Amino acid sequence: MLRLRFTSGQRSGETVDVVEDVVHVGRADTNELVLRDDAVFPMHAKLLFDGTGWSIVDVHSERATYVDRSEGGDRTSHAVDAAPVLLIDGDVIRFGAGDDSVSAIVHLVDDVESAHVVVVRRLDEIVPSEDAFDSDPKRLRALYAVQKRIGGCSELGDLLSLLCDEIFLLVRGVTHVTVVLRDDDGTDSAQGLAAYVPVLTRVRGMVVASTKPIPITRSVYRKVIAERAAVLAADAPSEVGQTESLLSTHIRSVIGVPLWRGEDILGVVQVDNRESPGVFTHDDLELLATLAHNASLAVANCRLLARLQSAEERLKKENSFLKGREQTRRADGRGPIAIVGQSSAMDTLLEHLKKVVDTRVTVLIEGETGVGKELVASALHYQSRRRERLFVAQNCGAMPDNLLESELFGHKKGAFTGAHEDKKGLFEVADGGTLFLDEVSEMPLSLQAKLLRVLQEGEIRPVGSNVERRVDVRIVAATNRNLEGEVSAGRFREDLYYRLKVFPLRVPPLRERREDIPLLADHFLKIHGREMGKPVAGYSQQAMEALQAYDFPGNVRELQNEVQRIVIQVEPGEFVTPDLLSPRIRQTAEALSRTRPEKGSLKDMMDQVERVLLLESLREHGNNKSAAARTLGITREGLHKKLRQFGMT
Repeated sequence: MLRLRFTSGQRSGETVDVVEDVVHVGRADTNELVLRDDAVFPMHAKLLFDGTGWSIVDVHSERATYVDRSEGGDRTSHAVDAAPVLLIDGDVIRFGAGDDSVSAIVHLVDDVESAHVVVVRRLDEIVPSEDAFDSDPKRLRALYAVQKRIGGCSELGDLLSLLCDEIFLLVRGVTHVTVVLRDDDGTDSAQGLAAYVPVLTRVRGMVVASTKPIPITRSVYRKVIAERAAVLAADAPSEVGQTESLLSTHIRSVIGVPLWRGEDILGVVQVDNRESPGVFTHDDLELLATLAHNASLAVANCRLLARLQSAEERLKKENSFLKGREQTRRADGRGPIAIVGQSSAMDTLLEHLKKVVDTRVTVLIEGETGVGKELVASALHYQSRRRERLFVAQNCGAMPDNLLESELFGHKKGAFTGAHEDKKGLFEVADGGTLFLDEVSEMPLSLQAKLLRVLQEGEIRPVGSNVERRVDVRIVAATNRNLEGEVSAGRFREDLYYRLKVFPLRVPPLRERREDIPLLADHFLKIHGREMGKPVAGYSQQAMEALQAYDFPGNVRELQNEVQRIVIQVEPGEFVTPDLLSPRIRQTAEALSRTRPEKGSLKDMMDQVERVLLLESLREHGNNKSAAARTLGITREGLHKKLRQFGMT
């Protein structure tokens, strides 16, 4: 038993005996041990008994918990966090920091209930005797049937209820069955101590409500845990003693058997009779211990299954969230993926996309930087039957060669320096879905050979492994280079080139589809306006003409960046005017305005444009007529003739 003698705080001078195995400490009334002091958080700490000793855990109180201890004549202070700290006699617990903290001295008091040794059988000694079932042969058949039913349970609650019911059938003298389980299921035993908590009590013919205190004697299951053994008290009051818990529960005969997994005690099954002494025999003890062996495995399996189901559900939610966020990021209100464009070039691209969307062939997307190759690849995925699986993208030029191999194919622990654990590669992550390899021309030749094997055989081999794994991944590659030229230069494998270019898609640059610029500019204006909470009225005619006149060497990406910069500058509710455009785009607009002729006959308008071009060329070359003539592609004599024609000599 743990006894706390408070030396500071509102309970100073009081002594509190802690008899429950899990006691929460804090300012809130929901705690078993309530401390009203301001230094104490509503849910501050937790005291735990694991069957062998007491420990304390801080429950993220945001206010410190300390254990002060005498070590070698010196007083040292230990900060308590989420890892349990084992308490020893004479420790001082401080709840909170500073002068207003609450202090209590720890006294570990011998529990008279556990001082009595009854019949103890260690786990390795529990073997049913030859005559254990002689008096009742049906009992053996019943035990076999019970083991089968228990092994078929997949839910922990159903398993524990079934276990209690079957014990009532197997052991006639049982009036009560209680199951005590370790609260961390034994998976984190390296982290420290854990408490054992009574989770279910069944009374023959009825179920005790979980909201009521469970009437048990802790001396029995504490003895089971401490001795790692099964315990039998045929006449509990005389053999164990007139202890408080025995008297309050009226227990006359009791058996406790452990549930275990390897070296860990997962819990205890306690059965008792509250009517007559001398009810249970050694055969009952051996029978229940044998039953507990199979039940232990079933409990561990149920908990493992629950963790796996929880992890699977969490992964499904994360996967759904990530895919939803990805589609939302690309959404334009007309379809799942925003490919904006009404030009003939884009119509051709979309028609080709529809033809290949649900085939297994590899697709190579060609186009300049910034045209939207990844957007086309994601549209190919989300419009296909693979849409429910992952779309994974990797830029082959954004990672060193040695790391790229590990990123794509994974590695085994110890395969190279820094490989501290196994890692799945992107091919495995994208299994069943689509892997987009951007800038595939940047992939080193050694990796090109491994990629070719994946395309041909559908198999990968992680770095450092000698075992191949099959994957079902659709590969979509992209490049902004001329792969035929890369093959001729020896920088790209010819056989891989032909495997990738089964069905090429060319994404046209923005200068080849200028009629799409207004659509794209409006699309990006709405997106960035929503992001920044700044509605914009639209574009003025002069601003849109300037955007359409510009070549956009960075293509759609450059246009999007330009619109984002515009939204930052424009006042809410106003139109975008030419002065908000970047200098390089304004220069194009100014040149356009200078060459725009006044309305008239075709000859007059052509003469106006030609005169402006002659003046612009002379200005750029500092009135050097020879240089201007070379730029215009005419002779010096031809330039003089033009100048005389327009009266510019």
